[in-house]
Amino acid sequence: MAVPSLKLEGALARSTLPSISILHPIAAPRVALFSSSPLLPRKLLPCCISGRSFRFVVKASVQTTSEGLQIKAIPTKPVEGQKTGTSGLRKKVKVFQQENYLANWIQALFNSLPLEDYKDGVLVLGGDGRYFNREAAQIIIKIAAGNGVGKILVGRDGLMSTPAVSAVIRKQKANGGFIMSASHNPGGPEYDWGIKFNYSSGQPAPESITDKIYGNTLSISEIKTADIPDVDLSSVGAVRYGNFTVEVVDPVSDYLELMEEVFDFQLIKDLISRADFRFSFDAMHAVTGAYAKPIFVDRLGASLDSISNAVPLEDFGHGHPDPNLTYAKDLVNIMYAKDAPDFGAASDGDGDRNMILGRGFFITPSDSVAIIAANAQAAIPYFKDGPKGLARSMPTSGALDRVASKLNLPFFEVPTGWKFFGNLMDAGRLSICGEESFGTGSDHIREKDGIWAVLAWLSIIAYQNKDKKVGEKLVSVADIAKEHWATYGRNFFSRYDYEECESSGANKMMEYLRDIISKTKQGEKYGNYTLDFADDFSYTDPVDGSVASKQGLRFVFTDGSRIIYRLSGTGSAGATIRIYIEQFEPDVAKHDVDAQTALKPLIDLALSISKLEEFTGREKPTVIT
Repeated sequence: MAVPSLKLEGALARSTLPSISILHPIAAPRVALFSSSPLLPRKLLPCCISGRSFRFVVKASVQTTSEGLQIKAIPTKPVEGQKTGTSGLRKKVKVFQQENYLANWIQALFNSLPLEDYKDGVLVLGGDGRYFNREAAQIIIKIAAGNGVGKILVGRDGLMSTPAVSAVIRKQKANGGFIMSASHNPGGPEYDWGIKFNYSSGQPAPESITDKIYGNTLSISEIKTADIPDVDLSSVGAVRYGNFTVEVVDPVSDYLELMEEVFDFQLIKDLISRADFRFSFDAMHAVTGAYAKPIFVDRLGASLDSISNAVPLEDFGHGHPDPNLTYAKDLVNIMYAKDAPDFGAASDGDGDRNMILGRGFFITPSDSVAIIAANAQAAIPYFKDGPKGLARSMPTSGALDRVASKLNLPFFEVPTGWKFFGNLMDAGRLSICGEESFGTGSDHIREKDGIWAVLAWLSIIAYQNKDKKVGEKLVSVADIAKEHWATYGRNFFSRYDYEECESSGANKMMEYLRDIISKTKQGEKYGNYTLDFADDFSYTDPVDGSVASKQGLRFVFTDGSRIIYRLSGTGSAGATIRIYIEQFEPDVAKHDVDAQTALKPLIDLALSISKLEEFTGREKPTVIT
């Protein structure tokens, strides 16, 4: 049958789909278009053809590489809302499940990188085990192959903690890596999912790259994907498709090897094996469950019952994997019970955050990083020559500043977001750093590291008790904290979180505060406090000169007290308002006062200045730290 000259009308004439194959004539007066791509749903697109009616199959253009790998160019169009936050792109699962939502972002990433950063190179892929990771891993693998990546190293079952991804990137000299996680946010079909990219140093991509990614999401027109089957990620081993290799690796081995280089495992093992020392670790049904047994039980000799909630689950056991006093309630109940263990710790969804507890005693994250820094040289072999420098995020308390001053170390105050520490580490100017949001770490990798922080505390406790005989009173977590306060003074600190506020009200509150700041003058009275300065924190990177502005609103008073307001960039919906309150107390006699009691006048002032209830309707915070 001769093929007539065809005139396309309607949707088909406007389509940007690359090729059309005629199958056979049909009697119907219209035609149906549908895609055979695994990235696109089989949509019917009716349109008319002058004179004759035919049925069409719309296909993506196909390119075959010299090694026989078929690469498809799948047409797409931009979707809204793909600008990354403080740590990657985070949305509800249902948003990522929309047509091409994830695929667009991954392709936009490759469009943003120089070819030499990935072509024939090695990338790492891991995640926290949350819902949608399995499907997302297959999409990422195929698009990586489609863009010319040579090899993907994937954690078994798609699992690999965020710090472990950073460690593997560095050890294997990979070009970078993908992390599938929404960190400490809940998981499941109705909850959160996220994706971020780390560079060859293991560091989260800088804003210069994330801005390019966002720009490319606004103009993307096609997705390059390899025509390969889904890869079995359940067993360690490699599979090859043409010039592309997927290697499934043990997610623990490289990370454990690094921890053995950083810490004195025999010192820690001697502590954990003591009959008079008990330890409890809560993995919160998140990714560190895959690491807890190999490290704490198999390598350090802890009893198996010291590990709880150790099976990673897609919905984190219906929990909120955020290690704080509100969401890690199981551990809090254990550690505040009458016969509590000596030491307790928890980690979050992707394993980069931590909470440290003694018997009936909470260590704030701000104090934690300061105490680790003060004891690192003596207790941790990695720091035997002393730290190179110390740094904290701006909202974190000034406890670390005082350690840096006493030890005569370089000190840096950076915006919230671990990526701001990376340049300082790469320049050899920073060793230990932390954030008040339960993130602590060092330059052994380029991410905060929950298990590292736990091992650091165990090392400090072990070092303080190495000469104690069984039956002698052990130096406790509380003892270590109080001795630190006696030496450096105590920075009382609290954070009030108001989660998922209505965005317009939260933004109006911040603009109201900016207006107040623009009119403030040094010496003004705020109740019993005298203003030193108020500003919107801006940071100029001392390494590359890049500037980050609007990083948090600060009211700093002459006695060193601070009130800080920020909108968090780590959630997936609405706006989270965070208020940080800090007050320094040098008097040892006042160090045992409850933080909420000591800070109450400043907390009341913070709520009064901001008119938070008026703008948001919130009478109480969701979480108090």
